Amino acid sequence: MALYEWNAEISAALGTTLGHLEILLRNALHEELTAWSRRRYAEPRWYLDPGAVLTDEGHRDVAKARSRATRDGRAEAPGRVIAELNLGFWRYLVATRYDATLWRGCLHRAFPGQRRRAVHSAVGRLHDARNRMAHHEPMFNRPVADLRATAIEAAGWLCPVARDWIAARCRVLPLLATRPSAVIVQVRR
Repeated sequence: MALYEWNAEISAALGTTLGHLEILLRNALHEELTAWSRRRYAEPRWYLDPGAVLTDEGHRDVAKARSRATRDGRAEAPGRVIAELNLGFWRYLVATRYDATLWRGCLHRAFPGQRRRAVHSAVGRLHDARNRMAHHEPMFNRPVADLRATAIEAAGWLCPVARDWIAARCRVLPLLATRPSAVIVQVRR
């Protein structure tokens, strides 16, 4: 039970750190995409895809986000739409399929000095970990310290000030030091 409780705590701590990174990531990418779309197509709402660069899957994700953002009669606002796009959407915007269009066109500016492949790899690892936690899978057998380090590093690529803020609030390392040992209990029937 102690390991189970600890697993819930470490998942919550890592989840908080990943949540901060997700917000930082989506805001940085949105900012670059907005400026790019405004310059190139005179339309700041890049998610309307005026240049027809998004895949069919990307269009479906945006359509769902727009629908959620306008439920209950709310007016569509870019900030609401962006908040409704999940981490998987942002992950795939830095994938190979968008290298020649979005990455080279604008997204590289969000990650000064970083290669697209490294960004995609880091975001992919963090997205996979976040999904495992969302499904309440064990984290005690995963490289939690490495995942934390990747999240902090990725935050630094986007904004060193935000990286320091996230790192200062991250509870992962202190919790790792309190990990209980696994005890195997046999149940007799």
